Amino acid sequence: MIKPKIIYDKILLKVLLGPSVSEKSSIILEKYGTVLIKVARNSTKLEIKHAVQSLFNVVVSNINVLIVKGKRKKKNNVISREKNWKKAYVTLKKGQNLNFIGNKE
Repeated sequence: MIKPKIIYDKILLKVLLGPSVSEKSSIILEKYGTVLIKVARNSTKLEIKHAVQSLFNVVVSNINVLIVKGKRKKKNNVISREKNWKKAYVTLKKGQNLNFIGNKE
């Protein structure tokens, strides 16, 4: 069964949660043209690829996905744990640039 385009577009909007901003991600972006994105835990590589290509109008060449384990926190002798989350390394074709802000220069 083929999903209607409207429902499929809404699903793609829920796949990408936001950029993962760190020193490591900026180095990887400059050196390899790879962007780090936080994604939903239940998303697949194919969904991530379609979401990035449709939302940002870029061509994706490769995607690597990994699950980051949540950190353990200790507060007032109570040990708690952050939730696990998923991040995707999205490699773009040469000459492509992913702009999260949306400003055109």
